[in-house]
Amino acid sequence: MGKKTKVSDLVHNFHLEVVTGEEGLGRLIKVADMYRPGLEMAGYFAYHPRERVQILGRTELTFFETLSAEDRFDRITKLCREEETPCIIVTRGLAVPQELIREASARGLPVLRSPLATTTLVSRITDYLENKLAPTTTIHGVLVEVYGIGMLITGSSGIGKSETALELVKRGHRLIADDAVEIHQTADHVLIGNAPELIKYLLEIRGVGIINVMTLFGAGAIRTNKKISLVIRLETWQQDKEYDRLGLDEELTRIIDTDLPLVTIPVRPGRNLAVIIEVAGMNYRLKRMGYNAALQFTNKLTESISGDLDDPE
Repeated sequence: MGKKTKVSDLVHNFHLEVVTGEEGLGRLIKVADMYRPGLEMAGYFAYHPRERVQILGRTELTFFETLSAEDRFDRITKLCREEETPCIIVTRGLAVPQELIREASARGLPVLRSPLATTTLVSRITDYLENKLAPTTTIHGVLVEVYGIGMLITGSSGIGKSETALELVKRGHRLIADDAVEIHQTADHVLIGNAPELIKYLLEIRGVGIINVMTLFGAGAIRTNKKISLVIRLETWQQDKEYDRLGLDEELTRIIDTDLPLVTIPVRPGRNLAVIIEVAGMNYRLKRMGYNAALQFTNKLTESISGDLDDPE
């Protein structure tokens, strides 16, 4: 089931004036897109997206004033008739047409007003709704920023995720979340991770307890949220399992509807996981810049073998 928010949330967050329709402030907003009904003011309602927040700016209202009384009544009646329409917002502090006030009041449709310019208000509300309505999930793991890269460290309980995060923080990197990572996906399939409010800036170290990273290491050691670019999976070393030794094949993992590169690191005594994760982060950046060490090695090896085969001596 999709996420929803209420019209009253918009009123509260953007300080909107309620012109009429107070009883409808509990109406649900289910989509982040907003709509300016210019064609509808001209009488074309065939593909009107009634489920969106409707925005009336200077262009729409100026055109509306040129219509006859009969046409004005017809357009406003059609604009307000659907119960799934969350609300209508008039921008720039413009006067609200009396036809709209009467019809919206009769149907319990909230009509709101903002002093902001239309494009400014649309941009701000769209950003707010995209964040509010974005698909979300919570994953057991640790989210850190290493060399500017958001890295989600996953693995079974007790494998050493928090201890590795502590070592990374000591090495100058930043913690976003420990134990539970809240992830939401924006419209362009970007995953943003943050910590739940209750455990923000906290890190649990077995044998020591819960520590506050910001208090111990300072404000430079934490971030509130970060785009996730790479997933590191820690797993117990299995003697009979073949691990990737070259790094030619890029494994992917899916979170919500987004595929992310996955690096599996086997854990056993003596391995410095923090250093390995740092190197994984630097290698990821190099790959995105077009340099792939494993691929270059393979190409050189192929050329060397081909050269030996061509040389009869």
